Amino acid sequence: MSSPNKKATLSTLDQLKQLTTVVADTGDFEAMKKFKPTDATTNPSLIFAAANMPAYQNLIDDAVSYAKKCGGTIEEQLTNTMDKVCVNFGLEILKIIPGRVSTEVDARLSFDTDAMVEKAQTLIALYKEAGISKERILIKLSSTWEGVQAARILESKYGIHCNMTLIFNFYQAVACAEAGATLISPFVGRIFDWYVKTTGQKSFEPLEDPGVKSVTKIFNYYKKFDFKTVVMGASFRNTGEILGLAGCDLLTISPGLLDKLSQTTDAVQAHLDKDNAKALDLERVTVTEQVFRWQMNEDEMANDKLSEGIRKFAADAIKLENVLKERLAA
Repeated sequence: MSSPNKKATLSTLDQLKQLTTVVADTGDFEAMKKFKPTDATTNPSLIFAAANMPAYQNLIDDAVSYAKKCGGTIEEQLTNTMDKVCVNFGLEILKIIPGRVSTEVDARLSFDTDAMVEKAQTLIALYKEAGISKERILIKLSSTWEGVQAARILESKYGIHCNMTLIFNFYQAVACAEAGATLISPFVGRIFDWYVKTTGQKSFEPLEDPGVKSVTKIFNYYKKFDFKTVVMGASFRNTGEILGLAGCDLLTISPGLLDKLSQTTDAVQAHLDKDNAKALDLERVTVTEQVFRWQMNEDEMANDKLSEGIRKFAADAIKLENVLKERLAA
């Protein structure tokens, strides 16, 4: 077996792509063209950042025109503009990547199952109008109990694939798998951030990183018990976290870290493996609403980070709305 430190001819990124599906975590089309990921993820924060760049103004203009044609009150027009902006970014991304794009349901709906189901159908309908099949779309939902139930309905009743975001807890992840969600996004770096802040420890060896350990536990459980839901590690703070999860189903990585991985040729070793997971002695659990809420309440990190994540995504959605309000008024 080759040493992880031995130099190889392929870049670290290209080696990683042989073990794991690499996804671009960005709204920047140029970065996608450069790194050639299979899939891409977006969120309100990424779209807000891109919406302020001159290169993307045509996508904003098109959304504003669409909403004005739909008519209705200013609030209705704003909602329609927001939906169309998110879809317009997704459409452009799908011209670049061969796989799927994740489009996020407004975080302000995170505690309303029916509203999340309705918004997901609206987004899928907009993609369909543009000639894109729902098979190429993942609808991102906050992994609240209500979000998990929305995923259950969307997957089983409408065949709409869901990406469960803001995963910080094992029981949260199990609930998503039991609901039949297509994919989960555990946030490695945000778990790391919490431990750095609360323990004072500034760095961790990759395999001892609390975020890496959390994702590894979830991955092993899914593979051991044959859940169809796949794991996409997200929100990385350094390349060590990424390489510590080599072998994970998917990893969504920012352009800055993709660039670092493309600049080195360190050999990559698979740390996550389906066959190894099968051999583990693990206990099956069942996650009811009571179990979900209790386990989240008991997990200070997960409780803090889920709430904070929803607040931050909601705040960025409001910032994006404010930009679009000005455009609608013009």
